[in-house]
Order: sequence, then structure tokens, then C-alpha cells
Amino acid sequence: MNTQLLLKYIEGDATDHEKAEITNWLDSDPENMREFLAIRKLNDISIWQESHDVQQVQKSDTKIIRWSWTRITAEALKIAAVLLVAVVGTRYVYQKPIRIDPVVMQTLHVPAGQRAELTLTDGTKVWLNAKTTLTFPNQFSDQIREVQLDGEGYFDVTSNKSRPFIVKTRKYDVKVWGTEFNLMAYSGKGIFETSLLEGSVEVLKTGSAQGVLIQPEQRIFEENNQLVIAPIIHANHFLWKEGIISFDNESFPEMVRKLELYFDLMIEVKNDKILKYRCTGKFRTKDGVEHILKVLQLSNKFSFEIDEKQNVITIE
Repeated sequence: MNTQLLLKYIEGDATDHEKAEITNWLDSDPENMREFLAIRKLNDISIWQESHDVQQVQKSDTKIIRWSWTRITAEALKIAAVLLVAVVGTRYVYQKPIRIDPVVMQTLHVPAGQRAELTLTDGTKVWLNAKTTLTFPNQFSDQIREVQLDGEGYFDVTSNKSRPFIVKTRKYDVKVWGTEFNLMAYSGKGIFETSLLEGSVEVLKTGSAQGVLIQPEQRIFEENNQLVIAPIIHANHFLWKEGIISFDNESFPEMVRKLELYFDLMIEVKNDKILKYRCTGKFRTKDGVEHILKVLQLSNKFSFEIDEKQNVITIE
């Protein structure tokens, strides 16, 4: 991507067509986003002055150097970091202090029956399930990458051994350096479960320095206020990030719990015999809860009634 065009975008001078071109370019590859952020940071450093020439002012043994952005070429960008540290025995004083962009926290909430996908500034991809809230910064610090989750998210974390990626929840933190995992942590429901697909993760109680490590194909969940490690049983559950709700010989109460959670409603079961049923099937979230129940009726004998005003489903 042309550097001058990116600078126009950074300075707010790009046309609508140029903005669309740059947005598509940023979305096409995480490397493009990293290149853009590097150029933006260079632009933000206030050693670039308005003059069109590089000037050197000699004062005793101190050199004051003024750079102008218009004189910086693509080659200069490559060696800029070297210029700042490579001169031995010379002290450089810049006319303006370095300006650091403030960290701004952003929040994304996914309503019932919906899902969302986003890419964070480090290239990490995140899928968010229904009734989920993710809070994240507009830029990560040099030491740590940290977000907050209330709900369910699938994370494909960009590897960075020097900067851990931490997902904070109400009760536990999940710490990784680069891996894929699913995290379910709905605070209002008291649910916490992490399932690891690749790499390794460490689960820590909030405020603790050491936690519990799990391996691929394992899950860790809270039971009776303790963390329990077990194998992943239903890998199809992770199809939710593709918009599919999967039940694999699941108990009726568990099926009800998930439908209540994902569609933000209440389900009352008035026949205890129904609670012994097992449910199997894959459903598209967008088809809605009524469609799911009608399909499940084909293999399980029950009837249901929907009270849309009260947002309650009665099953008997």
C-alpha cells in the first residue's frame, strides 16, 4: 500500500474511495494492520517538523536535529530506528516531546441470537457468541495484551512470546502467548469453562500469580468452586462461531440452559419426564428458538407454547 496514501488516511484527508480501499487492505491480512500501525506510530512521533529540509544546529557538543516527514522515504523508514541509536558519542535532543496516543477502551456487545467476529490490533481474531460483551483497548501496551470477556468467545491469538495475551473474566483470568481456545464465562449465570484446541493456556484465579495449565483437547471448568480438568467431549460445540448450535446426545436440561442463554428468554418445563430426554441435532442460530424446538419435537414427545410478551416458553 502506498505510504503517502496511508498518511492521508491517518491525517483524515483521504477520500471515501481511498478510505474504502485502505479498509479492505487492512482486513485482508494481519501483516497489513501491523504495517499500518508502524507507520502511524512513526507519524505520531513529534520529531517530524514542518520544515522541508533536515537541519542540524550545532550547540557546544549537542546536536539538535529536525526532521520533516516530507523528506522521509521508504528507505528512511527502514533505517529510522538505527539512526536513533547508532551514533556513538553524540547526544541528540529533539525539539518536541514524543506524543503517545492515549489508550481508549472499547466495548462490543453481541445481542441474543447473534454473533460477531473481529480482529484486534495485534492480529488476534475473536469470535463472540450471543449475549457476550468484550472490552478491549484501541492499542495494546508493549508489555501485555489484555481484554475482558463476559459471555463466550473463541480466540485465535497471534503468537508473541514477549507479550502474554490475557482474557479477564469475573472470577478467572486466562493467560496465553499464542494459541486457539474457547472461553465461556457468563457472569450472570456463574458459568466458566475454557476448552483448548491448540498450544497451552494457564487459568488463574483473579489476583493470583500462578494458575493451572491445560493441554490441547482438554477443558477446564468450575465445579463446586473448584477447577476441574477433563477431556473435550463435544467438539461440535465450537461450531457456534459459524452460527450453528450443536446438541450431541445432550440432556434436556442442558439444552434448555443453552437456549435460554443464547436467545435471552426463560423456558419452563412442567413435565419432569421430559427432563430425562436426550437431544441431538445441529441448528442455525438465525432460524430461531421456535424452529429448534419444532425439530426436537420429531424425536421427543413434548409440546410448547411461546408467550412473546413475557419472553417465556412453556414446555409440557
